[in-house]
Amino acid sequence: MKTPIVEKAIPTVFDLGNLAIADSNPIVLNADSIETDLYALNRDNVQLLVNQILQLPLKRTVDSINSSNSQNSTMTLFSLPEPLWQTPREKPVPKDKAKTRWELFAAKKGIQKRAKDGKLVFDEETKKWIPKWGYNGANKKADKQWLVEYDDKNPNTDETIDPRTLPRAQRKQLVKKSLHQQKKNAKANA
Repeated sequence: MKTPIVEKAIPTVFDLGNLAIADSNPIVLNADSIETDLYALNRDNVQLLVNQILQLPLKRTVDSINSSNSQNSTMTLFSLPEPLWQTPREKPVPKDKAKTRWELFAAKKGIQKRAKDGKLVFDEETKKWIPKWGYNGANKKADKQWLVEYDDKNPNTDETIDPRTLPRAQRKQLVKKSLHQQKKNAKANA
């Protein structure tokens, strides 16, 4: 069995906040036993790190695992100090998104975003809260009406179009317009 005491010619530097060790000792490897030499070096450095961790202040907690049973678990925790070294990020810092045309216009005119009023609306007929849009949404009530009022005053109304399908067609048109605007904004930002 290996001893937990490890001696190094040059003292190693520890960052216990990051659980890291910096060993600046020269590495001596034999050509025929490279793998075992690296394993021994790694084992010694890990042993040094564990020895340093075991010298940290302890904190014991007794937590109840299950409220129905009387079993308790005792945990021993080590209080790690603040990290000494700044570690690099795995991924680069995300870039700020370019503003859309509306956001640029709103900033220029001083228009503030208004607070969202929620996704549900109270339906007086069914006495239930229903979504404003989407499946069974309040915006689809016009599709379910058995009687649709015909507007005589509007000269643009085409008699060949079924008035029940008109709200759905208008919604689809709005979705197409929105997608077109999104593509336009993406193209302008690229």
